[in-house]
Amino acid sequence: MGSPGSNNLPSGAHIGLSGPISTGGPTEFDVIKTRDLEKFLADAGLYESHEEAIKREEVLGRLDQIVKTWVKNISRAKGFNEQMVHEANAKIFTFGSYRLGVHSPGADIDTLCVGPKHATRNEDFFGELYRMLSEMPDVQELHPVPDAHVPVMKFKFNGVSIDLLYANVSLWVIPEDLDVSQDSILQNVDDQTVRSLNGCRVTDQILRLVPNIQNFRTALRSMRLWAKRRGVYSNVTGFLGGINWALLVARICQLYPNALASMLVSRFFRVYNLWRWPNPVMLCPIEEGSLGLSFWDPRRNYKDRSHLMPIITPAYPCMNSSYNVSNSTLRVMMEEFRRGNEKCETIESNKSSWDALFEPFAFFEAYKNYLQIDIASETDEDSRNWKGWVESRMRLLTLKIERDTNGVLQCHPHPGEFSDKSKPFHHSYFMGLRRKLDDTNPQEGKQFDIRMTVEDFKRDVYAYSFWKLTMWIHVRHVKRKDIPNFVFPCGIRPSHPVKSVNESRSSLSLASNTPQADTAMSRKKRRQDEVAKGVGLSVSSSMSICSSDATLLDETMSRKQFKPDFDDTLNNPKNSEDISDNHHEIIGLGVSMSFVLPSISSVASSDSLAREKPVNSQSSRQTVGQEGSMKIINENVEGMELKGEVQHHGETEETTLLEFITEKQDVGAVAAGNIFFSTNQQNGDSEELEPLELTATPTTESPSASVPVQKPLIRFSFTSLAKAGN
Repeated sequence: MGSPGSNNLPSGAHIGLSGPISTGGPTEFDVIKTRDLEKFLADAGLYESHEEAIKREEVLGRLDQIVKTWVKNISRAKGFNEQMVHEANAKIFTFGSYRLGVHSPGADIDTLCVGPKHATRNEDFFGELYRMLSEMPDVQELHPVPDAHVPVMKFKFNGVSIDLLYANVSLWVIPEDLDVSQDSILQNVDDQTVRSLNGCRVTDQILRLVPNIQNFRTALRSMRLWAKRRGVYSNVTGFLGGINWALLVARICQLYPNALASMLVSRFFRVYNLWRWPNPVMLCPIEEGSLGLSFWDPRRNYKDRSHLMPIITPAYPCMNSSYNVSNSTLRVMMEEFRRGNEKCETIESNKSSWDALFEPFAFFEAYKNYLQIDIASETDEDSRNWKGWVESRMRLLTLKIERDTNGVLQCHPHPGEFSDKSKPFHHSYFMGLRRKLDDTNPQEGKQFDIRMTVEDFKRDVYAYSFWKLTMWIHVRHVKRKDIPNFVFPCGIRPSHPVKSVNESRSSLSLASNTPQADTAMSRKKRRQDEVAKGVGLSVSSSMSICSSDATLLDETMSRKQFKPDFDDTLNNPKNSEDISDNHHEIIGLGVSMSFVLPSISSVASSDSLAREKPVNSQSSRQTVGQEGSMKIINENVEGMELKGEVQHHGETEETTLLEFITEKQDVGAVAAGNIFFSTNQQNGDSEELEPLELTATPTTESPSASVPVQKPLIRFSFTSLAKAGN
């Protein structure tokens, strides 16, 4: 591994799957722009002080001594002789942003404790070590999460936030010079240990595979800041997390090995703006290994084919680190890549500064319609647990809405939560809503009833294994003008909102077929009559996953990654050209292999519904009064169950879409707060909303029967804007 600022690239060689796009060195202009970029990052407070760096090292040293004491104590308690107790050892490793050298002041440190085979995870790590830490005055906010996809212990040690993972390898004694990057460390260990070790192994491999570590770090700091300000830094909500951005930046470093940070940032946007997903981004060929562990291979593993934005980890077993990305979040990121490329072009032409690229995305001014998800509990510990669980489920709401509206209604989840200081232990999450921007056939007047979608999502949330009566969730629709003030800085709403996302992002427009006024009124009247009669539109219960031109990236990968007994269709490799000299579409910098994926049809069932948790009538929660039947189909679940998993530091377990078919629902029995969407186009206005007061029609058998009071359903009316240039 090279030292900071060193060059990992031997003379005449290259790192990665293919040769570099350009080996040109920096110009005087690049040097000036890189200095400006570094100054911008420093002014943004991304570098910690020398005192804080020393404090972190001291905390890590003390933590290493604690785990060494812990493993000796449990060895003695298990009856080992004094010689064995004396040799007993455990080691602390770091990974993530701290190991990469791009952490910000106050950021947590991702750590891994590697212990011997006799030190178990549940009994010893989450038992004895937890007890030891809980008795130390320097340890605060100790929070174990043993049921997470990657089990973790979270706490603050002398004010420094720590995420501590555990791996008990198949060794009786842990040597001080243990190298976790060797594949032999994965022998005879469980899946949780493999996942825990993977963080360190991937981080070390990234540092080995970049040509210049210092340039990589500066470029990665820039991209992390950009992603956070533009609202696309969050693995758990379906965007990209720290490891994903590191892999993307590392690939750009390989393609431009002699470029300084300013050019790497510019080429980042140029390359990924042209990237043809789902072509995978990889730093090295995928090795099958000798241990038989499963690795990412869309030709062998059917579930790998549904991944929309594959970013493959370089350490064995190579996996897709971005399986959480959905159609909606991929579209948002591609729009941001396009915007970033445009801003970098203006910076390179000296027409703007770095401030323009890093301008924060005005989320609450970008859309006209939002979903607000409110959660609450009654204690600090319950709030942490409940919030972590809800955040790990939030991605499912996006997937369900995409599924039930056939992708026409798209979501933009905000990556963080907001809190009203006047309401302790209350948190709110928001999703921007819009119609698919390139939908040239919006099917005027078609309605998308997502009431059952919201209730389905709430059932998933209430399936939390440690749910309590004091934990609740509520989903409702809000217009932009009704967004609560506590989401804005200092609680002050901007006086002059910017254009909506449909207008502000370049080269984006909606369809422009405006209906005649009489036809629109007729459709509106017909829909109101249908709703008044209690006739709800059926929810789409089928999902189609299709990928065309899903090409694998490089000739090296095609030769080394897969065995020759597969039925491959390979084209001749193309010579890579410097993207800086043209704007042609990136095919993959090598050989392409395409495959078409089959659709997944829904399955009808009359099994009973998933149990809805009881609701406290005195709270502001709503009672689910609907009756019907549902069967939840849960396929291809990776290392998790439907219940009991808690989100772990920005990552969430992989789950599949839940398909269901419901029996006919009585509108009069549906609870308040459900949401009713319509793609109605009238008068050229955009996305207008209006509540509909519903009156249930009495049945013929009992015309005098009392009718329950109906709460208004909410209808979205998405109208087209004029196409650009009209």
